[in-house]
Amino acid sequence: MTKSIRCAYRAGAAAALAIMLIVAAPAMAKTDLSRDANNPSMLENFNFDHPTFVHKLPDAKQNIVIQISKGGPDQWHMYLHMVQNVLEFFGDGKARIVVVAYGPGLKMLLANSPVASRIESLDARRVEFDACHNSMVGMSKKLGHLPKLVPEAVIVPSGLVRITQLEHAGFDYIKP
Repeated sequence: MTKSIRCAYRAGAAAALAIMLIVAAPAMAKTDLSRDANNPSMLENFNFDHPTFVHKLPDAKQNIVIQISKGGPDQWHMYLHMVQNVLEFFGDGKARIVVVAYGPGLKMLLANSPVASRIESLDARRVEFDACHNSMVGMSKKLGHLPKLVPEAVIVPSGLVRITQLEHAGFDYIKP
């Protein structure tokens, strides 16, 4: 390939890329998949070696992470009843409980979830509810936008990574 053909080829490729960006930019702006601004997020400051939490629990002696990756309303009520039982046994503020929802289980944390009021009351008792951002992005492909979550949900980069992080930090892992 001669030098002038290579230059023309590069210029054509650069022009095509510029046109693609101009055309795609409005569509990308409509589908901002970074996060829902209404929910707390760990997307920007997630550090695997230093877990952070939304609730201060200086007296917590038990640390439990619960995986929610499937089910429907009946199972979600059962899972939340288990959380309530743990709180009753140890006492409020004595157990740090983090519920991590991903995959089909993320539907439990949607704004229109049939268990939204139970999530709100457990959040008031300082139970953390984490929503997998990867699952949210997957849902957005069908919806055309990120799903709206209950206000108590905290967005984490990945549900599985969050569970692994908490296990690494000494949490007991429960998969109902």
